[in-house]
Amino acid sequence: MPAPSLSDLLPAETASPEETLALGRQLATTFEAGDVVALYGDLGAGKTHLVKGICAAFGLPPHIVSSPTFTLVNEYKTDAFPLYHIDAYRIKHVEEFFELGYEEYFYGDGLCLVEWPERVEALLPEHTLRLRLTHLGENRRRIWAINNEE
Repeated sequence: MPAPSLSDLLPAETASPEETLALGRQLATTFEAGDVVALYGDLGAGKTHLVKGICAAFGLPPHIVSSPTFTLVNEYKTDAFPLYHIDAYRIKHVEEFFELGYEEYFYGDGLCLVEWPERVEALLPEHTLRLRLTHLGENRRRIWAINNEE
């Protein structure tokens, strides 16, 4: 049986953090080196849980994956390729992102997962996959792919 495509998996609704992790594991099967995934959503929408699931699919235990709010970037080594987890929440000016050497992450040989991408929207590559996460209730989330105009 072939691996599911992105359109097979999204849109999706999850009813718990564990289901969001599981969705992340499934989504990971559609990603490859060089991909950039932008995760849009309010605080607590499930962005980091989704990232934990994606990382778990590449062999990283979810408990070691955390949002890099203060470090801005967490780099994880996997057997497949590097995973770059970026949290742009604290970026006040897009110029700050230049200092990080963002090109290495956005145009490198790893998978780049970006939380709060609206802070660096102007620098996101054209090929960026944009996902929106929203609250539907206490533990319920809706996750879907959005187009570049939204």
